[in-house]
Amino acid sequence: MSPDIFLFFLLSSLSLLSSLMVIGSSNAVHSVLFLILVFCNMAGLLLTLGAEFLSFLLLIVYVGAIAVLFLFVVMMLNVKTNSIKLNIYSISPVGILIFMILFNQFIISFYDYGFDLLNIERMEINLIPWAVENNYTSNIKAIGLVFYTNYSLLFLLCGIILLIAMIGAITLTMHQRKDVKKQRIEIQLSRDPSKIIKFVEFRN
Repeated sequence: MSPDIFLFFLLSSLSLLSSLMVIGSSNAVHSVLFLILVFCNMAGLLLTLGAEFLSFLLLIVYVGAIAVLFLFVVMMLNVKTNSIKLNIYSISPVGILIFMILFNQFIISFYDYGFDLLNIERMEINLIPWAVENNYTSNIKAIGLVFYTNYSLLFLLCGIILLIAMIGAITLTMHQRKDVKKQRIEIQLSRDPSKIIKFVEFRN
């Protein structure tokens, strides 16, 4: 078995186990941490398959933003373990039905594309090892060349739209209160000290 095939099966197995722990863990914080582990394994799986752009995009967007946001929300809300115990026999038919549907789609996808897990090395598939892909043009470079040449104007317009949306969100969250006393430097500098300081003489 080649190293690419070994990494493929290893990362796939870790992703599957981590996803099962996401739905099986009773602690919400542990579920989010296992979800981050799922995203990391999938990023590594996409990297071994040659999809570098999707791999880094998954790390930046999902792990760096969405999963961390979930973690902060769960920790700030202090979500505790639900004290209500569900009967496993009442929800098992729904779980079995969903599992059968997903497993059926999984098998159909393998038969439609003629994919055989047992004879994967004997099939006529052009497998390029990820370690020797330095001599080829990566998809990140190809996408970057397309973005900054043919679609450079649209790319800049998307950046401007996102900047306007960020400024609008910040403006909407700023609440102006009229009953709050604010410090005005120009009024303080224009005050006459002789009219402010008052000397009081105490006599016994």
